[in-house]
Amino acid sequence: MSGAPHVTVLMASYNGRDWLSAQIESLFAQTHGTWSLQVSDDGSVDGTRDLLETLAAQHPVRIAWQPGPGRGAAQNFLALVRDLPEAPGWIAFADQDDVWFPDKIARGVAALTGEAGPALYCSVTQIAEADLTPREVSDARPRPLGFRNALVQNVVAGNTILVNPKAARLLREAAQRTGEVVMHDWWVYLLLSGAGAALHHDPVPGLLYRQHGSNEVGANKGSRARLRRVGMILTGRYRRWNDINTSWLRTVSDLLTEENRALMEEFDRMRAGPLPVRARMVDRLGLYRQTGLSTQALRLAAVLGKL
Repeated sequence: MSGAPHVTVLMASYNGRDWLSAQIESLFAQTHGTWSLQVSDDGSVDGTRDLLETLAAQHPVRIAWQPGPGRGAAQNFLALVRDLPEAPGWIAFADQDDVWFPDKIARGVAALTGEAGPALYCSVTQIAEADLTPREVSDARPRPLGFRNALVQNVVAGNTILVNPKAARLLREAAQRTGEVVMHDWWVYLLLSGAGAALHHDPVPGLLYRQHGSNEVGANKGSRARLRRVGMILTGRYRRWNDINTSWLRTVSDLLTEENRALMEEFDRMRAGPLPVRARMVDRLGLYRQTGLSTQALRLAAVLGKL
């Protein structure tokens, strides 16, 4: 691995002692050997901190941990990004309860090697039971990733994200100015797509995504999950999420491309506009979700003022 880039893995933990060892073992099994792990623990009371202390003492070069802000997973991840050095290098995000396949980091680095500007890698996941028995693969992304999708949908799974140094610097700068966010991975997707980063989505899973009943979000797979997401659009919860997203986007608008800054402003105006404006602007702005049903729900949400 001589000359291989160093990847800093950022992990937010909370009461994850039952799963943490398996995840860290999968890091040590990576074919890309130049990595380190920085954990932010959000006040665990199950012995997670004791385990982290032991692991950090055993592997002082590889593993370090810090207390989290105590404000939930999204803010815990943002705290990790804010604390990155000015030249952060390559970074990846990890959940405490997954198990990575041995080539996960290597495939991400290979996908982004040669990108001149900021770039992001993500993938589908292999959904698994609590005992890691594999189930189905998470939903594919039939439409391309981009800011017109990110404004209205998050399709970048945080536990699969890896970014190159230029993207990491953008994230660090934006994190200093970001307050409330919906989810850290949606924040990453919105910011980097808006900044014109190259976006690579791998249709091959890079990890076992453990489902155990205490997941922060969960797999969101299947027709029932899709209908639940459509329901969020129509009940008004989705509008609240867009309020949050557009609020922090305004604070970092200088990091966006000129085209995407204008698109964000048009999106803001559309959401506040009268019904005739809302009805026609979803298509005029080229906004889309990944499935036809979900995009139809998006149009209906705009008409009903739920966007």
